[in-house]
Amino acid sequence: MVGGCNKVSVDIVPSVPGVRSIHGRERAVDSYKPVIDPVARMPGKVPPDELFAHVFERTGTAAGDDTVRQGPADGEDAAAIDWPGGDLVVSSDPISLAASQVGNLGVHVACNDVAASGADPQWLTVVILLPDETADLEAITRDVDAAATEIGASVVGGHSEYVDQLERPLVSLTAVGATEAFVPTGGAEPGDEVLLTKAAGVEGTAILAADFGDELAVDDGTIRRARAFLEEISVVPDARAVREYATAMHDPTEGGVAAGLLEIARASGVRLEVDRDAVPIREETERLCDAAAVDPLRIFGSGALLATVPDDRSDQALEALSSAGLEAASIGIVAEGDPELRLGEESITDPVADDLYPLWEAADESTS
Repeated sequence: MVGGCNKVSVDIVPSVPGVRSIHGRERAVDSYKPVIDPVARMPGKVPPDELFAHVFERTGTAAGDDTVRQGPADGEDAAAIDWPGGDLVVSSDPISLAASQVGNLGVHVACNDVAASGADPQWLTVVILLPDETADLEAITRDVDAAATEIGASVVGGHSEYVDQLERPLVSLTAVGATEAFVPTGGAEPGDEVLLTKAAGVEGTAILAADFGDELAVDDGTIRRARAFLEEISVVPDARAVREYATAMHDPTEGGVAAGLLEIARASGVRLEVDRDAVPIREETERLCDAAAVDPLRIFGSGALLATVPDDRSDQALEALSSAGLEAASIGIVAEGDPELRLGEESITDPVADDLYPLWEAADESTS
């Protein structure tokens, strides 16, 4: 890994379990809560311990609202609300780090979470905050329009304003879709197989090529092909192909495939046993990650979809993905046990930091 990395110490300690029912399936929740001792604040997602302390129990009337099928929870990226014929799925995401293509990324990242919950993204609201009047509102809205049209979603509202304190445009989107069968992150069952579509580090590879390609000892052809990975960020087709077979689906983002797998384990209260050698990694990803000294499984993973499926339906799920023109592989199994990711010989229970953050920090330090 290039640059320094702030350390975070995590322990999993028992708490008082509760039970919720998702489509008739009872599941223990909050059985294990992470206790994190931060040495220094890292950029990225708010740590789980802060979410448990300040967010998950401050949800207005949601606790007594029978229409809320899935509310805020560790590892769950979308809410589900009772809707005629099924559920209305809602997810919100900001794009806070990228300096280019924020409109395109914003649409796909928000819609991916809805798709990974079993719904087709149908409606979007967009918030655009700009640092000054020279910021390219035209480019952002053009990208939002193109990406939404590609997915088949309508932009139905939002907000825009200029904010002096910003260094770059900030775009935040809310995506909404309806489904007859909500698929949670926390639905994995012991005995399921774990599937991964496309490959590890799709988005992270594109970022490495775009942000660090000039500094890395990698040939121009690899850089050019890697930058094109950004065109594969959407997992809407992946989710459509596999959702009827899935007990759980998850869109790995920050922290990559490793983080996404751990989030499924924690949300489901199970252990995931994954063969690291079975995880697909593209040649471009290997070359760029080797040059940058980062782990392909710990860089931004948008573009891939994780799904758990019953063992007796895994062949059907893989065939459905293949018929949709999508690469996919079985990479592991779901087992009984405390929430944990066993990645080859490695046991992971701590939240996974993304390997790209130290690269950005080192780049900022070198230019300051």
